Amino acid sequence: MIKKILLVFLFTVYSIGFLNGFENLEDAMPEVGNAEAVIKHGTYILEYSELHEQAKWVVYKITPSDFDSTVKRKNKFKKDTAVVTQSATSADYKGSGYDRGHLKPANVSKTSVEDMAESFYYSNMSPQVPGFNRGIWKTAETFVAKEAESAGTLWVVTGPVLEDGLEKIGENEVSVPRYYYKVIVDIEEPNIRGIALLMENKKSDKALVNCAMSIDKLESLVGIDFFPNLDDALENEIESNGNFMAWDFPILEREEDVELPGNINIEGSVGLPDL
Repeated sequence: MIKKILLVFLFTVYSIGFLNGFENLEDAMPEVGNAEAVIKHGTYILEYSELHEQAKWVVYKITPSDFDSTVKRKNKFKKDTAVVTQSATSADYKGSGYDRGHLKPANVSKTSVEDMAESFYYSNMSPQVPGFNRGIWKTAETFVAKEAESAGTLWVVTGPVLEDGLEKIGENEVSVPRYYYKVIVDIEEPNIRGIALLMENKKSDKALVNCAMSIDKLESLVGIDFFPNLDDALENEIESNGNFMAWDFPILEREEDVELPGNINIEGSVGLPDL
């Protein structure tokens, strides 16, 4: 009888742990389109799109302890040799007028010298308008970092919206995305929450809160199932609720009618109707 009670207790503890957290980065991966294109680095995982010469998505975790490090930023961009089809290179970006925009930010890649170095792989870069990269994209990176530093562990999926018909740069024909997203979830009690951000690749004075939406909404726009490994009930709770008030946005001036992009032509699709 005692053994049965102990087994039930252990199963319950295990189940609660599973429902309230990922065991590892693999658990937090979005739906994979091409398993052979999934690349695992020390602190992030990505799925590489050879068609667009950049990551389709990058997933990583941020914890408060990540900010205790004294590792300095090193601007040493380099090819990712783990990409068997070869990644983009410096030559692709040279003279293009676009910044090499981080997907997993350098400001949350300070757990080790290796972590910082890996954040500068070209598989973690995407062509961004300078005013975007140094403006609202940087604001979004800072927002996510501050949330993790103050509230606890966050799981983040970020990436470009890869569509048909995008502008190309360089000999390797790196696509220039029109939009970028970040999906952030906190699955630790008592603040179970999730939010998505969708930003246009251009200089913008828009308050970050006006880029916020539910994860469900973003999934319908970009055609990615972001957290298929979550328990269904927890996934529905987090992804359907786009309560921006649960997050510490720098400006809480939400426009009544937030503009959403129309006709995003997802890679390999015929595109979505205007919204």
